[in-house]
Amino acid sequence: MSRERSRRGALPPAQENIEKLEKAVKEHNYYGAQQMYKSISARYISAHRYSEALDILQSGACLQLEHGQVTCGAELAVLFVDALIKGKMPYSDEMLDHLRKMYEAFPRIVVPQHLEDDDDMQLLSEALGAAKTRVDGCSSFLKAAIKWSIEFGACKYGSPELHEMLAEYIYSESPEVDITKVAFHFVRGKDPKKFASTLVNFMGKCYPGEDDLAIARAILMYLSQGNLRDANYVLDEINRHVESQELAFPESDLIQFIIYLLQTLERDALPLFRILRQTYQPSIDRDPAFNELLDQIAEKFYGVRRKTPLQGMFGDIFKMMGEEIALS
Repeated sequence: MSRERSRRGALPPAQENIEKLEKAVKEHNYYGAQQMYKSISARYISAHRYSEALDILQSGACLQLEHGQVTCGAELAVLFVDALIKGKMPYSDEMLDHLRKMYEAFPRIVVPQHLEDDDDMQLLSEALGAAKTRVDGCSSFLKAAIKWSIEFGACKYGSPELHEMLAEYIYSESPEVDITKVAFHFVRGKDPKKFASTLVNFMGKCYPGEDDLAIARAILMYLSQGNLRDANYVLDEINRHVESQELAFPESDLIQFIIYLLQTLERDALPLFRILRQTYQPSIDRDPAFNELLDQIAEKFYGVRRKTPLQGMFGDIFKMMGEEIALS
């Protein structure tokens, strides 16, 4: 046994270190344990014992998160993804399960409401700061995991399940929800029903004039990927929720445009598509991104290219930059 350990870099089985490090965390020695998780896992990676390094990092991430040490847990979760990359680990359901376990360990805490005195406001300030830390930590982890999944075998946009996890966490935990980021990740998932439910929830608490923008943005994002099926499904599902909950569906020129657009894309009707854009241009201009999305839709459904090769090149560059920003 000692000869084998010498040959493999004098490293014991990972479980021995996992048990030792668990004891340190349970004794509330969070900082000390964190440094040991990082240094010990690095030794296993240097010895090309990637599976054991992953076991150590996953155990540490989950344990630190369960003890409320979000910054430490998120750091170990990101190091887990780094180890996947260094080990050239392919995307698989098994690896997705490991990532999901760490994701599920991130805390979900309701920010206090109905505060009145100065002490309450101090509590609110602390709660908002903690919420931002949780969202930033979980986002860093999942964005790194999505990039890994793109490189190592998932589909073009990365793992749909990882996108859905990120969308759900951003929406449920952010002090101020960026619904555009939420939509970006939901449309790269495969659960339009959940996305529709999220949009209905958002409609109940957003500022006036944001509800129709959120719905239109969701539909246009799906269509820019050529996904007419889920675009229709989301709009139908929102209508169903609104009727069953006796809510008010937003009525605006923008929503009317979206309804007509979905009908137009069912057929070969490029002239009608152009007439719609021209007629509803003031509504489309409410969000600067809508025109770019519509250009992508024209290309997907009707083969319409940019006016010049140079414009097309820059359009592709800006699109790539948008993807990078969302995952950075």
